[in-house]
Amino acid sequence: MWKGNPCGLAALFSGILLISFGCGSPALAAQSRGQRAHLEGATMIIEYNSTDQDLGIQFFLDSEGWRDLEISDPSGTTIFSTNASGSLQAEGGGSELFLEGDEPPVGEVSFKEFFDRFPVGTYRVSGHDSAGRSIDDKLVFNHEVPAGPKVVSPPQGSACPTGLSSPVVIAWDPVTKSAFGKPISIVGYEVIVEGVDTNFDVHIPASAGTSLTISPESLERGADYNFEVLAIAEGGNQTITSGCFSTAP
Repeated sequence: MWKGNPCGLAALFSGILLISFGCGSPALAAQSRGQRAHLEGATMIIEYNSTDQDLGIQFFLDSEGWRDLEISDPSGTTIFSTNASGSLQAEGGGSELFLEGDEPPVGEVSFKEFFDRFPVGTYRVSGHDSAGRSIDDKLVFNHEVPAGPKVVSPPQGSACPTGLSSPVVIAWDPVTKSAFGKPISIVGYEVIVEGVDTNFDVHIPASAGTSLTISPESLERGADYNFEVLAIAEGGNQTITSGCFSTAP
């Protein structure tokens, strides 16, 4: 039986024994608690659907591992909190977290009411990572909401255009104004197409143009498709215009 310093025995093996014997663990734990961790990514944006006329908030938080998280508005009021427990906590907690709020129609919750609920400013993200260090990060939030992209191809009307031959071009006019008619800086667009055995999502820098050609290989004949074109503002807020089409038999 080993009769010497248990820390000496632990040093011969691994950090697991070091923790098991408690050798230095109080100091290590205190050091971890004293350190602050930052998220690898943190965004808070508005998503407005100009076609469906609804409005919502989205959060995306990215961490190597978190045990608990809390988001507070500029006044310090907590608007969201979560924590890992049970087997998830035992595995180290969470990593990426995407949260999308409910999206009531603007006829029920106006832009003004929405902006009052989520004021402009700096939101704080706090919590603890999987090592026990304090997470302290910030989200900068604004109310610059793009106008919905005007789709010019396929031409949208009261019914979906039908009988389109491949390739299909989705095109829209550049977005230069906000939803309130003020100048706005657009950094990019996103096009999402969904249909039979098709589901793709393409990001396009604003400098690369305002159209996307869908190759014949990506489309089935005689099939229905839905698509969305999103305009993305400099601060991350985005606005959707929805559309649809059917391919020729």
